[in-house]
Amino acid sequence: SLSLLDTNLPAEAETELRGFIAKRLTKGALFEGMGNVASVELSIPEYKVGCYYCLFRQENLEMATLESDITAPEYVICFLGGSEKDTFRLELDKYVQSLKIDLNPEQKTLETYVNPYLHSWFENSVCPIQRVVQLFQEKLAFLLHAALSYTPVEVKNSDERTEKDISRFLAAASLQGLVQEGTMTSLCIAMTEEQHKSMIIDCSGPQPQFHNAGSNRFCEDWMHAFINGAEGGNPFLFRQILENFKLKAIQDINNLKRFIRQAEMNHYALFKCYMFLKNCGSGDILLKIVKVEHAEMPEAKNVVAVLEEFMRE
Repeated sequence: SLSLLDTNLPAEAETELRGFIAKRLTKGALFEGMGNVASVELSIPEYKVGCYYCLFRQENLEMATLESDITAPEYVICFLGGSEKDTFRLELDKYVQSLKIDLNPEQKTLETYVNPYLHSWFENSVCPIQRVVQLFQEKLAFLLHAALSYTPVEVKNSDERTEKDISRFLAAASLQGLVQEGTMTSLCIAMTEEQHKSMIIDCSGPQPQFHNAGSNRFCEDWMHAFINGAEGGNPFLFRQILENFKLKAIQDINNLKRFIRQAEMNHYALFKCYMFLKNCGSGDILLKIVKVEHAEMPEAKNVVAVLEEFMRE
């Protein structure tokens, strides 16, 4: 059975939402800690809203439950908003899991901690990318470059929210999960060992200052896409632009790898590789990624070495 702990929905809409969640629970469609997004028809607006819902178990009772027959209390947390919320599902999963506290409604924790925390979901999970774009403007290209190249970033003299926003932006913009895990680890090590060990963002002045920052034409082009998107003021749009940015980077990496395979047997294909690197706007980063991935493949390694020489010249 489902009982209501807290909501800011009108009574009729809350009853409808509870019915929707109850059906999902009956079907066994909820897994602890893994959120889902679905369209729900409620009687408040005259259109469907996106509903993120996640099953959450009271953590401090989990170990006790293993040793006894007591069932740990379970909660379903729901956030309602635009249907585009699917693009923020991973962020919302992390947000729910950060609620590591005993949700006993008889205690004051519900009013003092849980309610304010849950009410801030949009501000804390959806808006960071928008805030970072507004803060950095043209300098956003430096952040995009750092995220793609796995360059470590240090934030100095910043308030806690801005530091968290930058960290979330970098995590969302990196290719983590889209390139092989071994490649990512090797890239992180390689970038850390380079002469400029990390990019430093100093937030002590009215405008953030960057030290040891890098950029390229690819990141500058995408920076303009973000700034143009800022005119609409829709935070979901920024996440879509970020996903398109990563998709284009992955397409370029795959194209370069295909050209390298061809270049192992064909000198004309080697020239195509070089022209691609020269024109794609992100040759500096792509070359580092394929160099790490092909380190154990002698023929491809030779092709990459020749390309490095060409690019240097």
